[in-house]
Amino acid sequence: MPKIKTLKGAAKRFKVTGTNKIARHKAAKSHLLTGKSRKRKRTLRQSDLVSKADTARMRRLIPYQGK
Repeated sequence: MPKIKTLKGAAKRFKVTGTNKIARHKAAKSHLLTGKSRKRKRTLRQSDLVSKADTARMRRLIPYQGK
């Protein structure tokens, strides 16, 4: 069985944390920021975890992250 190649687009967007969870950046922070409240923009800065339902799918995209 050959090794599974990492999907580079996913590797740039997601990262595996120390506890083996997958972190991602929140959406809606690139443009049209004047209409969003200061609190909303501040919370969008923080990273978020991928939901448990999608974690198995993400592991197939980034099978190995050098840990």
